[in-house]
Amino acid sequence: MAYADFNAALPASAHPMAKPGFGKRTPGTGCPERSSSQEAFAHLPEREKYLASFIDRLPEGAAIDVKTLAKSQPLYGQQACRSALRELSRLGHLRRVGGLVGEGRPQHVTRTYFSRTARDERWWAHFLETRETATAGKPSLTVPNPVPAQVPEPPRHTEAYAALAALGRRDSRLVLSAAECAELEVQAREWLARDADVGRFASAMTAGLPSTVHSPVGLVRKRLTDKLPPLPTAPEPSAVVPLRPECTDCGRPGTPGTLPGGLCRPCRAEPAPRGAGLPGEQVRRWATLVRGNLAARQPTISSRPGFD
Repeated sequence: MAYADFNAALPASAHPMAKPGFGKRTPGTGCPERSSSQEAFAHLPEREKYLASFIDRLPEGAAIDVKTLAKSQPLYGQQACRSALRELSRLGHLRRVGGLVGEGRPQHVTRTYFSRTARDERWWAHFLETRETATAGKPSLTVPNPVPAQVPEPPRHTEAYAALAALGRRDSRLVLSAAECAELEVQAREWLARDADVGRFASAMTAGLPSTVHSPVGLVRKRLTDKLPPLPTAPEPSAVVPLRPECTDCGRPGTPGTLPGGLCRPCRAEPAPRGAGLPGEQVRRWATLVRGNLAARQPTISSRPGFD
């Protein structure tokens, strides 16, 4: 089996991309990698060699979860892909991290860092600590698709001027002339700098009008002063929470020290450590003493008079 033969697999350009914040990540240009995948993966078993080469050629942000990998190549199913990812993690080729990112309404993301060069535990621990601390809190993890630039026609008036002129169309009692709009434009601009919602601006100017307005410009001028919104407060900076490592197989969170090879203890099939307790002989001796003390403290029950 030639592990580099991907004729039946999806081309890299057609491989599904993960949601923003998820998918494949490479350590970056600051981390030197081996020049070729054949050299980097020569030490791997055939299955891991095939899938490592397959993942290596995928772009940043590609989906490399078990289900997607099983669908995207013809040789291995989900269980085989799961075992291969677990082995690649143990050998130092990938690590998985997850946590909350973004401000306001943070979202939970999961990233899988893939390295062509096998890295040891100390390297991964240092990389994840420095990399994730620097990138945590960023609301966007992928570059959105560029929107074609459109050159709008230059507006004839400012937004503040247009908002004032539109008051007369909303309520005929507040029809302003061009000169009056220009006179109030500075005040309206300050208003919209504090609250850019033109609908709220119009509602504040037209709500509760008297049946007859003798001076629309005077009324609007007064309301622009009396109802001026407060200055916007700067949002409190959100605490930077670094993404924490997760088990490559089951996703259980942990630390580099508790996830050697990127795997938790159950996924490494290691038995649970025996708890530090008292020896059995000492437990039995203490139990005997407790039972003896309880028996000595029990009150003596005397018979009631007349029942002797």
